[in-house]
Amino acid sequence: MTDLRAFCMPKWGIEMTEGTLAEWMVGEGDAFKKGDLLCLIETDKITNEVEAEKDGVVERIVVKAGGDAEAVGSLLAVFGDGSADAEAIDSFVAGFKPTSALGSVRKKKPAAQKVADDQPVPPKDASGGEKKPVRIDTNRPISPEALKFAEAEGVDISGIEGSGREGRITLQDVQQAARPARAPQLRGPVDHPEENLEVFASPLARRIASQNGVDLGPVVGTGPRGRIRKADVLKLLEGQSTASDAPFVPVDNRPEIEAFDRVRKVVAKRLTAAKQDIPHFYLRTSVCADPVIALRRHANLVLGSKASLNDFVVMAAARALRRHPEVNVQLHGEEIHRFPHADVSVAVASPNGLMTPIVRQADRLGIGQIAKATRALIDKAEAGRLGYDDLDGGTFTVSNLGMFGIENFDAIINPPQAAILAVGAASRVPVEGEDGAIGFETRISLTLSVDHRAIDGAAGAKFLATFKTLFENPEELFA
Repeated sequence: MTDLRAFCMPKWGIEMTEGTLAEWMVGEGDAFKKGDLLCLIETDKITNEVEAEKDGVVERIVVKAGGDAEAVGSLLAVFGDGSADAEAIDSFVAGFKPTSALGSVRKKKPAAQKVADDQPVPPKDASGGEKKPVRIDTNRPISPEALKFAEAEGVDISGIEGSGREGRITLQDVQQAARPARAPQLRGPVDHPEENLEVFASPLARRIASQNGVDLGPVVGTGPRGRIRKADVLKLLEGQSTASDAPFVPVDNRPEIEAFDRVRKVVAKRLTAAKQDIPHFYLRTSVCADPVIALRRHANLVLGSKASLNDFVVMAAARALRRHPEVNVQLHGEEIHRFPHADVSVAVASPNGLMTPIVRQADRLGIGQIAKATRALIDKAEAGRLGYDDLDGGTFTVSNLGMFGIENFDAIINPPQAAILAVGAASRVPVEGEDGAIGFETRISLTLSVDHRAIDGAAGAKFLATFKTLFENPEELFA
């Protein structure tokens, strides 16, 4: 009897209702083994890898890659043992009823690992034959598939920085390390360039490269899943000299229209809904930063850490949230969820848009631990490697634009959280001393945006007062 199985759109997290099938790593008729990478599925802000939970054959692909978003539980493909005929598959698809079950696959951790379109060619030895597997002894965390690939290809993993959770080395990390380094080369104009269809690039990037004789083969793309964008090609063309005394000639100034990508659509939708549906009110104050600045220098020297001023903001906010649990909440419909510990989200600007990765249980961490955690999250965000576990949840958000010279601003609440702290730049301002003399001190402007449905004004004011006390007396943070 033919064994047909449904491969459905998985559900990751309570708020996920749909996903987009970004790329198939297998085709119809392909056989796969347990643990093989099947496809990439995009959610709101991340790309998840999906692995096979058991051996099988792709009998039919129902949803093509790059299409519209599909609801959770929708049929994406039909798997079997390779013996099914077309009539049996048609009957299976026609009789399928949507479900939210994951089916015959499981999510690979971490999510959001970008996958290159081309896989590395197995390396050859000096005689032209394939390299023999090499046993690698290591205590570093590494996935079974990654270790298998490294041993088979003789890849040295000592210098690989794992992109998985807690630094775990993934299969893609090893595959990327196995690729030879390539340097971009510029060529002169060509009349009839031949396109390299194996290169993953946008149509506009291809056209610009063709017009300027740029070989896209060595170009490293910065777009989703390594896609080469217009900006990547233009970067190679920078530095070409222009005559400063050339006459001014007007050129075409029509706009380049760029449609929202999926991340920008989600961000726009969530921020619009947050601003329309959440009754924001704002509490403003400022704090003296001189005590923290002085303590930071000594703490970094003694602890051997590299804590930033923002790390102390996160620490003070987490300690204040522990004393005021009425602010450390999420709002779900008509229910308020209170948490015993503070999971503080940190707003980060990344190539994929605004991200809010989470420092888990920040109220229990020392300043060195917070500095290490935030640095790791920022690095992952800038590299586009944040996973679902890095973004799911959070009870409070800190958004700091002080490094850009912004004195103060009002941040939009990140639902289902009920408050967000906007942090401005540190500025030297004149103040009157107790003896009437004028001196200077460093002050930082703060604005607390609060959801009035879940948090009262007095509760928000008390939280800010506690934050101010802790920040201006930072020795209490270590008590």
